[in-house]
Amino acid sequence: MSDHISGPRALAEPIADITDVFAFPSPETPGNLVLVLNTLPFAPPDGRFSDGLIYRFRLRPLTPAGGPRGSAPFDVGTEELVFDCVFSDQSPEAGRQSGFCHTPAGDEVTFEVGDPEGGKGAGVRAFAGCRWDPFILDAPAALKTIATGKLAFTDPSAIFLDGKNVLSIVVELDCAQLLGRPDGLVGLVAETLTRGRLNIRIERTGRPEVKNLLLGPKQFDPVNRDLEIRDLYNMEDGFHLADGYLGAYRARLNANLAFWDGLDGTVDWPADEHGDHPLTNLVLADQLAIDIGKPYQEHGSFLEIEQAVLAGQEHRTCGGRALNDDAMDTFFTLLINAGNGEVIRDGVDRCSRPASSVFPYLSPANPSPPQPPEHV
Repeated sequence: MSDHISGPRALAEPIADITDVFAFPSPETPGNLVLVLNTLPFAPPDGRFSDGLIYRFRLRPLTPAGGPRGSAPFDVGTEELVFDCVFSDQSPEAGRQSGFCHTPAGDEVTFEVGDPEGGKGAGVRAFAGCRWDPFILDAPAALKTIATGKLAFTDPSAIFLDGKNVLSIVVELDCAQLLGRPDGLVGLVAETLTRGRLNIRIERTGRPEVKNLLLGPKQFDPVNRDLEIRDLYNMEDGFHLADGYLGAYRARLNANLAFWDGLDGTVDWPADEHGDHPLTNLVLADQLAIDIGKPYQEHGSFLEIEQAVLAGQEHRTCGGRALNDDAMDTFFTLLINAGNGEVIRDGVDRCSRPASSVFPYLSPANPSPPQPPEHV
């Protein structure tokens, strides 16, 4: 879940499957921004990155739009900063794998895969390697909730196949040097693309669970009930959706957001006169919003900027998504009761191997991870 196995193509090509994306001010070095892209669900401890892919981070400035309730939350700037990570031959016969992070200024930072020190230069520090999956969710209970129409979370609960690994890429950047400013709002989208003359987007991710819990379920959609929509969504530009399938995305989100809202027996998010759910445009603006000028905050920052914009208020935190933040409880609470009741808990509050406050932040890989189920 989260963004694990978020469509048929991700299932067919798991090396390109983005499982999670995180962005947060560095707790170790104030003024730095940390970007994390995790890929390859159930990665083996000796897993290698594809030499046929580009692993990309895209950043653009955001400005709160200040429109009416239900409108797009941010105006997205046109200036874009791109950080691309690519890798050498992935075959074991080639020896230790090398990584290369390309900055917007054209500099290249080299690092060895698995080296916890990473590589440094040109305002960037980069790491890549197998790490413990920082996954905080009872995924089977979430799927059971969708299947039964009743909240299936229990307390306590357990992380699905806890101890599984992912391949992680961590890029830490000096905001003043590389973003040209020490503060302000930026939006992050992470992508995997084919590498070569023609770069085709395989997957893109901003916030967690947009695809699996909000776009994946078909049974509530009165318009496109037989359409698997996630691969189409993955091919879209996360900062600018094309018109072609926008109506299909809206129909699916309007239906599924209404489903989640109704699970507590009340309607906290009434649709507008056109039948649009008030959160649909927020979900479609699928970027992680981070205030690079505010300090690191481990809990309570996820979706805080977006919710402040919805309420017409100033945000208080750095936003983004920290590795140890129980983001899914925040997510479920927003969808189900709009924060008007108790926190909706899935019974899992923390990762069993929490992230640290020093680079590269994620916990080392599990040398004996659980085996994935046969259907994955």
